[in-house]
Amino acid sequence: MDQSFVDYVKICCRSGKGGAGSVHFHRDKFTALGGPDGGNGGRGGHIILRGSRHHWTLLHLKYRKHVIAKAGENGSSANSTGKQGRDEVLEVPLGTVARDAETGDVILEITEDGEEKVLVYGGRGGLGNANFKSPTLQSPQFAQPGESGKTEWKILELKVLADVGLVGFPNAGKSTLLSVVSAAKPEIANYPFTTLVPQLGMVSYYDFKSFTMADIPGIIEGAHEGKGLGLRFLKHIERNASLLFMVSCEAQDIYTEYKILLNELKSYSPDLIDKKRILAITKCDLLDEELERELDRELKLKMRGRNRIPVIFISAQTQYRIQELKDIIWKQINT
Repeated sequence: MDQSFVDYVKICCRSGKGGAGSVHFHRDKFTALGGPDGGNGGRGGHIILRGSRHHWTLLHLKYRKHVIAKAGENGSSANSTGKQGRDEVLEVPLGTVARDAETGDVILEITEDGEEKVLVYGGRGGLGNANFKSPTLQSPQFAQPGESGKTEWKILELKVLADVGLVGFPNAGKSTLLSVVSAAKPEIANYPFTTLVPQLGMVSYYDFKSFTMADIPGIIEGAHEGKGLGLRFLKHIERNASLLFMVSCEAQDIYTEYKILLNELKSYSPDLIDKKRILAITKCDLLDEELERELDRELKLKMRGRNRIPVIFISAQTQYRIQELKDIIWKQINT
């Protein structure tokens, strides 16, 4: 497997301790017994995730097991607040989900370039003694200590974020299609599981428009139970706005194969069935016009009244109806 694609890391995050409040009283050459003027401590540094469209994987975090933010500085005289501890900012790919390592609960997700969210908050700074002055307490001799930072294990998981995801059995022609419609260069060969990691490509459309397409590694029957490449890559399908199902015209029964794919997705997550879908019959350069019409007629009969979806016969090798496919995808992801 491509060692440069990392979609899961576990890291120990330690946010910064808050600075202590100051106990101080105003003194100068004109004032011998001034009031309290101890400043507040600065907050400790946060651990922050920032979305970056320049990252496609979590590889840069694979060997960074400990992330430590700086402590806040203590408050000082003249009501001076201590400097905040420096935040530790981790750039992550779009589609990154952060979970609590103990409970597995989702804490946050990053979906936009430049988006920032706090993963672990730094400790609050303590209040200086100036905050505790009152009519009955003119000279408080105490201040708050800074709040401790937190040490927590977090899981960062990448789920590929794309407009359309390619879903199909191994050798359905997904990699070939992606290589034809985008600048992506996935490995292409006639054996199962050629694609071992998700591949992303930017597909150009009319008037300088574009959309992203993700080639998800081939599914096999039983993938939702962990067979084949299993659960590791089914999760990537969750983050696609639309799903392009691809079945080879060489399949013994195109409709049955489509239903198996649909069942694998439903068994993994019932929510996936609610996504917009397109069915593309691939490798149609192997068909003549009469056979294509016959297969089209059979499919329409079997899919009649079953949440009809767009069906198109294509050939990436000969570019047959590729532009029409792009038109269908564009319309679907923008409605």
